Amino acid sequence: MKRKLVMPKPLFVEQGPKAILLLHAYSGSSNDVRMLCRYLEKENYTVYTPIFSGHATMAPEDILNKTVNDWENDTLQAVAFLKEHGYEQIAVLGLSMGGVFAVNLLTQTFDEIVGGGFFCSPIFPVKTHVPENFAVYAENVLKISGAEAEEIEKRMISIKQRAVQQLEQIEQYASATAENLGKISVPVFAAQAGQDEMIDAKGVFKTIEALTTTKLTFNWYPNSGHVLTVGPGHKELEQDVANFLETLPWDKENK
Repeated sequence: MKRKLVMPKPLFVEQGPKAILLLHAYSGSSNDVRMLCRYLEKENYTVYTPIFSGHATMAPEDILNKTVNDWENDTLQAVAFLKEHGYEQIAVLGLSMGGVFAVNLLTQTFDEIVGGGFFCSPIFPVKTHVPENFAVYAENVLKISGAEAEEIEKRMISIKQRAVQQLEQIEQYASATAENLGKISVPVFAAQAGQDEMIDAKGVFKTIEALTTTKLTFNWYPNSGHVLTVGPGHKELEQDVANFLETLPWDKENK
C-alpha cells in the first residue's frame, strides 16, 4: 500500500526589503535549506526557496527527465519571481548543485544581484560519490512509494544509467561556470564541509583561487558533512551567512 506523504513545497517568507534566494541540492528540496530560511527570516530578510523542476516527487525519474537548462531557467524564474514581488536587491546562495546555479548567476550581469555564494558545490570537477548516493536515494523513494521489489529492480537499472549521464551534464555546466568566475564582481560567500562524504572537499580551494576579481568570504566547517545546512555546523553556518549578508552593498547608491 502506498503511503500518503506530504511533499516539500517552495518557501516564500516576506520580511524586510532585502531578498535572499536559496537553491537546494541535486536530489533535494526546499527542506535542504529550510532551517537557513527560517534563520534569515528572523534576521528580517525576505527569503524565497523554490524547488527545481522534477524534484520533490515520488518518482526519481522526474529529476532525470529534466536538464541543466531547465534548472538554469528555474533559477532565472526565481529571480523574476522576487522582482515581480517588488524586490530589487537580491542575494543568491545554494547548496551543492544549487550552489553551481547560484554561482553561474553571479557570473552574469544582473543589476539586482548584490552578492551570493555556495555551500559544498563542485564548481571545478572533483571526485564524487554522487551517482551511488543518488541510486540509494532513488531506491529509498521507490520503496516508500510502495513499488514492488521486481518493479524497483527494473527501474533502478535505467535510473542508474541515466543518473550518470545527467551528472556528467551537470559537471559540464559547472566547468563552464568555472571558466567565467573571473567575471564575478559582487561579493562571494564560499563554504565547505571538512567531512564531505559526497565530493572531494579539497576541490573548493581551486574555486576560491579562481575568485580573484571580487571580495571573497571563505568558511571551512571541519566537522560537518555534505549537507552543511542541516549538519552539526548549521548554526555556525547560519551566523556566518548572516554576517556575510550584512556586508553586501544593498544600498543601490553604493553599488
